[in-house]
Amino acid sequence: MAQRVQQPASAGIALRVLPPGMYAGRARVLVERSLLVNSRIWLSFVSGFFEPLLYLLSLGIGFGVLVPEMPGPDGRPLSYVAFVAPALLAASAMNGAVYDATFNIFFKFKYAKVYDAMLATPLGPVDIAIGEIAWALLRGGLYTVGFLGVLLGMGLIASPWALLIVPAALVMACGFAAVGMAATTFMRSWQDFDLVQLALLPMFLFSTTFFPLSVYPGPVQVGVQCFPLYHGIEIMRALAIGLVDPSILGHLAYFLAMAAVGGVIAARRLGVLLLR
Repeated sequence: MAQRVQQPASAGIALRVLPPGMYAGRARVLVERSLLVNSRIWLSFVSGFFEPLLYLLSLGIGFGVLVPEMPGPDGRPLSYVAFVAPALLAASAMNGAVYDATFNIFFKFKYAKVYDAMLATPLGPVDIAIGEIAWALLRGGLYTVGFLGVLLGMGLIASPWALLIVPAALVMACGFAAVGMAATTFMRSWQDFDLVQLALLPMFLFSTTFFPLSVYPGPVQVGVQCFPLYHGIEIMRALAIGLVDPSILGHLAYFLAMAAVGGVIAARRLGVLLLR
């Protein structure tokens, strides 16, 4: 089934046919649309930044006075707040990407029918998938920049390598956004979003966010190392203290694989659901 797009007569083209799944190279217009929409609801946009910040203030600083130093990625001791802060930065990037790629996309798809209107233009399902994933990773990146500014102001960044945190967070957010969007295409109602929380909450609590990996039993450590957030936290902690080694490439490869698999599934599912 091909998608037919009516063009104005003045354009000299009466009818254009786009095969299902075709990439028209116009994904940027979805990012522009998201910018315009969120500029009108900026308060809800920035609210996702404050959850990890409150965790930092309450647990990192408040609870931190009761906790001794924690071992860093290279074995050197870190203050508890310096240990927790990069992990919460990673969580901030994850939240920004996942919530935009799940709740917002589900509403646009199921209720607002935004994507049905978009397919009446030269946009194809691949454009929609790339555009929405791009906006979700930008949102995660913006949260990262804001949180990084807070950490700099608190003196919790100890190395110039921390400048690489922003591009690393974009790769991380891209992986979460792609998988989140792919998962959203399988959701049938708002009740299904309980499964999103069921996945995010344990990952947030157990991915060495507040405790080192060594406190868990051996089998649990293996499970924790499978969590995407664990890999993001490892990247952020290493860059925050200036520990740059080849292991970071392995963590980044994890998110690139997430982005590739999630992006392909999301594009194909949108093609099936929107063009059937």
